[in-house]
Amino acid sequence: MTLPPFPLDVRCIEQLLPHRYPFLLIDRVLSVVPKQKIVALKNVTANEPHFTGHFPGNPVMPGVLVIEAMAQAGGLLTMLSDGKSCAENSGPSQFYLVKVDNARFSKMVVPGDQVILEVTLKRTIRNMALYEGCALVDGKEVASAEMLCAETKSA
Repeated sequence: MTLPPFPLDVRCIEQLLPHRYPFLLIDRVLSVVPKQKIVALKNVTANEPHFTGHFPGNPVMPGVLVIEAMAQAGGLLTMLSDGKSCAENSGPSQFYLVKVDNARFSKMVVPGDQVILEVTLKRTIRNMALYEGCALVDGKEVASAEMLCAETKSA
Protein backbone atom coordinates (compact mmCIF):
# COMPACT_ATOMS: atom_id res chain seq x y z
CA MET A 1 0.00 0.00 0.00
CA THR A 2 1.33 3.42 -0.95
CA LEU A 3 0.21 6.38 1.11
CA PRO A 4 0.09 9.87 -0.39
CA PRO A 5 2.77 12.32 0.79
CA PHE A 6 2.03 14.05 4.09
CA PRO A 7 0.66 16.39 5.20
CA LEU A 8 -2.62 15.87 3.35
CA ASP A 9 -4.45 19.11 2.62
CA VAL A 10 -8.18 19.83 2.51
CA ARG A 11 -8.40 19.08 -1.24
CA CYS A 12 -7.21 15.56 -0.58
CA ILE A 13 -9.46 15.20 2.47
CA GLU A 14 -12.47 16.15 0.33
CA GLN A 15 -11.65 13.21 -1.97
CA LEU A 16 -11.79 10.84 1.00
CA LEU A 17 -14.71 12.19 3.07
CA PRO A 18 -18.19 13.25 1.93
CA HIS A 19 -18.35 16.18 4.40
CA ARG A 20 -18.32 19.78 3.16
CA TYR A 21 -18.60 23.26 4.66
CA PRO A 22 -19.70 23.91 7.31
CA PHE A 23 -19.31 20.33 8.52
CA LEU A 24 -15.88 19.29 7.26
CA LEU A 25 -13.93 19.51 10.52
CA ILE A 26 -10.47 18.34 9.40
CA ASP A 27 -8.08 20.83 7.80
CA ARG A 28 -4.99 18.65 7.46
CA VAL A 29 -3.78 15.10 8.06
CA LEU A 30 -0.32 15.14 9.59
CA SER A 31 0.45 11.42 9.72
CA VAL A 32 -1.04 7.95 9.42
CA VAL A 33 0.05 4.52 10.52
CA PRO A 34 -2.33 2.34 8.45
CA LYS A 35 -4.85 0.32 10.49
CA GLN A 36 -3.47 1.88 13.67
CA LYS A 37 -3.38 5.66 14.13
CA ILE A 38 -3.98 9.03 12.50
CA VAL A 39 -2.96 12.52 13.58
CA ALA A 40 -5.02 15.33 12.07
CA LEU A 41 -5.47 19.05 12.59
CA LYS A 42 -8.49 21.34 12.96
CA ASN A 43 -7.95 25.11 12.91
CA VAL A 44 -10.69 26.81 14.91
CA THR A 45 -11.65 30.23 13.53
CA ALA A 46 -14.08 32.89 14.72
CA ASN A 47 -15.85 32.67 11.34
CA GLU A 48 -17.42 29.27 12.04
CA PRO A 49 -21.23 29.48 12.04
CA HIS A 50 -21.83 27.76 15.39
CA PHE A 51 -20.07 30.59 17.24
CA THR A 52 -22.97 32.94 16.44
CA GLY A 53 -25.13 31.20 19.01
CA HIS A 54 -22.62 29.18 21.08
CA PHE A 55 -22.20 31.58 22.87
CA PRO A 56 -22.73 35.25 21.92
CA GLY A 57 -19.81 37.21 23.30
CA ASN A 58 -18.09 34.04 24.58
CA PRO A 59 -17.55 31.69 21.61
CA VAL A 60 -16.96 28.04 22.53
CA MET A 61 -16.75 25.14 20.05
CA PRO A 62 -19.52 22.66 20.92
CA GLY A 63 -18.13 19.47 22.42
CA VAL A 64 -20.16 17.36 20.01
CA LEU A 65 -18.25 18.98 17.14
CA VAL A 66 -14.92 18.08 18.76
CA ILE A 67 -16.15 14.47 18.92
CA GLU A 68 -17.36 14.71 15.31
CA ALA A 69 -13.89 15.93 14.27
CA MET A 70 -12.35 12.87 15.96
CA ALA A 71 -14.88 10.63 14.18
CA GLN A 72 -14.04 12.22 10.82
CA ALA A 73 -10.35 11.59 11.51
CA GLY A 74 -11.26 7.95 12.19
CA GLY A 75 -13.04 7.79 8.83
CA LEU A 76 -9.92 9.14 7.15
CA LEU A 77 -7.81 6.52 8.93
CA THR A 78 -10.06 3.77 7.58
CA MET A 79 -10.12 5.19 4.04
CA LEU A 80 -6.33 5.60 3.91
CA SER A 81 -5.80 2.16 5.48
CA ASP A 82 -8.02 0.68 2.74
CA GLY A 83 -5.69 2.12 0.10
CA LYS A 84 -7.88 5.04 -1.03
CA SER A 85 -5.93 7.90 -2.55
CA CYS A 86 -6.48 11.61 -2.92
CA ALA A 87 -6.57 11.29 -6.71
CA GLU A 88 -9.52 8.90 -6.71
CA ASN A 89 -12.94 10.39 -7.03
CA SER A 90 -14.80 7.13 -6.75
CA GLY A 91 -17.32 8.37 -4.22
CA PRO A 92 -16.16 8.15 -0.63
CA SER A 93 -17.73 5.75 1.81
CA GLN A 94 -19.91 7.28 4.45
CA PHE A 95 -19.33 6.60 8.12
CA TYR A 96 -22.12 7.10 10.60
CA LEU A 97 -21.46 7.66 14.26
CA VAL A 98 -23.26 4.81 16.02
CA LYS A 99 -22.10 5.15 19.61
CA VAL A 100 -19.96 7.39 21.80
CA ASP A 101 -18.58 6.16 25.13
CA ASN A 102 -16.48 7.73 27.84
CA ALA A 103 -16.63 11.24 26.39
CA ARG A 104 -14.71 13.70 28.52
CA PHE A 105 -14.20 17.42 28.07
CA SER A 106 -11.43 18.98 30.12
CA LYS A 107 -11.02 22.41 28.51
CA MET A 108 -13.04 24.65 26.22
CA VAL A 109 -12.02 24.98 22.58
CA VAL A 110 -12.20 28.59 21.37
CA PRO A 111 -11.43 30.57 18.21
CA GLY A 112 -7.71 30.70 17.56
CA ASP A 113 -7.09 27.20 18.90
CA GLN A 114 -5.38 24.60 16.76
CA VAL A 115 -6.79 21.21 17.71
CA ILE A 116 -4.62 18.15 17.17
CA LEU A 117 -6.74 15.03 16.80
CA GLU A 118 -5.10 11.71 17.63
CA VAL A 119 -7.30 8.74 16.78
CA THR A 120 -6.42 5.09 17.21
CA LEU A 121 -8.26 2.16 15.67
CA LYS A 122 -9.05 -0.25 18.50
CA ARG A 123 -10.80 -2.90 16.39
CA THR A 124 -13.06 -3.55 13.42
CA ILE A 125 -16.20 -5.65 13.45
CA ARG A 126 -17.70 -6.31 9.99
CA ASN A 127 -18.54 -2.84 8.61
CA MET A 128 -17.91 -1.06 11.93
CA ALA A 129 -14.82 0.42 13.51
CA LEU A 130 -14.15 1.27 17.13
CA TYR A 131 -11.87 4.27 17.57
CA GLU A 132 -10.30 5.89 20.59
CA GLY A 133 -9.75 9.61 20.14
CA CYS A 134 -8.03 12.43 21.94
CA ALA A 135 -8.13 16.14 21.08
CA LEU A 136 -5.25 18.37 22.18
CA VAL A 137 -4.67 22.12 22.20
CA ASP A 138 -1.14 23.34 22.94
CA GLY A 139 -0.20 19.79 23.91
CA LYS A 140 -2.92 19.52 26.57
CA GLU A 141 -5.90 17.20 26.27
CA VAL A 142 -9.19 19.06 25.79
CA ALA A 143 -11.44 16.08 24.99
CA SER A 144 -11.42 12.33 24.58
CA ALA A 145 -13.92 9.62 23.65
CA GLU A 146 -14.42 6.17 22.22
CA MET A 147 -16.45 6.19 19.01
CA LEU A 148 -18.11 3.37 17.13
CA CYS A 149 -18.73 4.16 13.48
CA ALA A 150 -20.52 2.13 10.82
CA GLU A 151 -19.49 2.33 7.16
CA THR A 152 -21.89 2.35 4.24
CA LYS A 153 -20.84 2.54 0.63
CA SER A 154 -21.95 5.62 -1.29
CA ALA A 155 -24.40 5.08 -4.12
